[in-house]
Amino acid sequence: MTVLARAPRWLRPLADGEPAALEFLGKALHGYFHAALAPHWPAVRAQIEADRAVRAREMLRGGVDALLSGLGPSLRWRPPVLETAYPFDRDLRLDGRGLLLLPSVFCWQTPITLTDPDLPPVLVYPVARSYRWWLPQQTGPEPRTLARLLGHGRAVVLRALEDGCTTSEVARRVGVTPATASEHVGILREAGLAASVRDRNTVLHVLTPLGASLLTANGCGRQ
Repeated sequence: MTVLARAPRWLRPLADGEPAALEFLGKALHGYFHAALAPHWPAVRAQIEADRAVRAREMLRGGVDALLSGLGPSLRWRPPVLETAYPFDRDLRLDGRGLLLLPSVFCWQTPITLTDPDLPPVLVYPVARSYRWWLPQQTGPEPRTLARLLGHGRAVVLRALEDGCTTSEVARRVGVTPATASEHVGILREAGLAASVRDRNTVLHVLTPLGASLLTANGCGRQ
């Protein structure tokens, strides 16, 4: 007996690809996204961008070994095998197809693999969430915060975060003390223009999509 044969009767129209059933499912998912996820989507994107910045630094620092070794406690890199605690025992052989790493805030503790014989394998892994990451970010700085942001110092710090850097790196790039750099980054974070994520014993600061858009709109972003 197949899985489909044991499935509820209402599922069969979806399995058969009936247009009405697929349209109903699409509308339901669309409604769920806007009701449950859309208010938090800027925060989700900020966490993903922060994780990508961390992975890029790992890759530059030590290549593939450093990248795979730093994916988190749920993944163990034992060359040439990447191991993870999975609900059941299985081996996934790449056979030269490569592996797409996909960070996700919805993946909790245990990574997920997506396999298709005709496509490169995908590994969805949980990101390291920053403190209170789910709180909605402002769609734009409040007037008081915007007034605090105006000025050469914080504008230079904002641009310095384009590639992701620690507080001490910000201080060196901008030419200020670490305390001043930390204050600037904190204000940018309050305004929703920057996000911070822990990378081992350091904290990495990166631009949020809003911060990157602000740089681009003012002709300061990466072309």
